[in-house]
Amino acid sequence: MLSRLLLLLAALAAFAAPAHATRIKDLGAFQGVRPNQLVGYGIVVGLAGTGDDNLEYATRGMSGIASRFGLTLPPGVNPALKNAAAVMITAELPAFARPGQRLDVTVSALGRARSLRGGTLVMTPLRGADDQIYAMAQGNLAVGGLGVSAQDGSQVSVNVPSAGRIPNGATVERAVDAGFASAPQLTFNLADADFTTARRVADAINGDLGQPLARAVDAVSIAIEAPLGAEPRTAMMSRIENILVTPADAPARVIVNARTGTVVINGAVRISPAAVSHGRLTVAVEENPTIVQPAPFSRGQTAEEQNSNIEVAEERVRMFEMAPGAELSDIVRAVNAIGAAPSDLVAILEALKQAGALRAELVVL
Repeated sequence: MLSRLLLLLAALAAFAAPAHATRIKDLGAFQGVRPNQLVGYGIVVGLAGTGDDNLEYATRGMSGIASRFGLTLPPGVNPALKNAAAVMITAELPAFARPGQRLDVTVSALGRARSLRGGTLVMTPLRGADDQIYAMAQGNLAVGGLGVSAQDGSQVSVNVPSAGRIPNGATVERAVDAGFASAPQLTFNLADADFTTARRVADAINGDLGQPLARAVDAVSIAIEAPLGAEPRTAMMSRIENILVTPADAPARVIVNARTGTVVINGAVRISPAAVSHGRLTVAVEENPTIVQPAPFSRGQTAEEQNSNIEVAEERVRMFEMAPGAELSDIVRAVNAIGAAPSDLVAILEALKQAGALRAELVVL
């Protein structure tokens, strides 16, 4: 299996076409054009006896909701809310979301509720990091999990019944100003830091616009001079997003997952001259106990005599040499020549890295 995987990687590297041009919009995003996280605390009601059951902050939350409608519980009265649960609501507010738009929300039990199946979220404000209300959530939960318990203590759970979602369960009440229309300049941020790619993006923007408006600030950011106003900047950003750029080659990297034995080597990996020898040592211990019978009329007892046999076998593998600048296909052939298992391959790669012969970043997961 390992040899097939390595041969497949070698074939892909050997027959791979030159790097193709990529749209700028696929390499990163404009600064400020991003989603914002929202969170809220609320109460889910209508549960079939699977709620928090006397959890203090759930009862307090329910008392607060009841007080909105003029209902005040007498002092010292505990409602024992088995059919209600305290929950946390999370949502993501997309960039340029406007009041009236709908959002999906995730509802998760905060206390001891066993299941939220069949529950309804009571109207809950969702706040941003600035503690301002940006959306209101309410609706019936869709719970994919199922939990059942019996009186003898036995339980059966399928997935997670203490969390659910409400599709289109929140309404946007306030928009977030992205600031791109009034900022001194536009900034495009690459998803992966690379000086060469940043420079190529800036050159491509300048070439397409016909003016030196873009400059690479660092390995991530490209600053772009743009006219003020939302409409002209929107048109300019739309044009920039669709410009084609050939990104720089990925750095040489070897990814090793020690738990699963998966090894991925990209085509940029090179090996300096090195000699490799890898053998296997096998120790076999065989136990053959012998039953010893006493002599007739000796009043002796039957006994067991231990008889152990230990064999040590070492597989002798010839040392092979890695040529200067060896590529992925050469590494694959060398590894297959010694029949290395996944764990052996990891050991060889680590040894090559320690010896300074592996010209790549070794990432062990």
